[in-house]
Amino acid sequence: MPAKSRAQQMAAGAALAARRGEQKASELEGAARSMYDSMSEEELEKMASTSREGKPRHDNQSDD
Repeated sequence: MPAKSRAQQMAAGAALAARRGEQKASELEGAARSMYDSMSEEELEKMASTSREGKPRHDNQSDD
């Protein structure tokens, strides 16, 4: 699943780093912590590797 925003991509990158042992999981907060707890390394990799071109800083969820 590709990231919908830059913020989501960055959170996925932080969660992926923790999953790989490059960062302490205890340092994660908010969305990154939630992603770390609920997503596999493969899912995090797909989300973190999404191109940033054309992505908003934050996903506007008003159309849900």
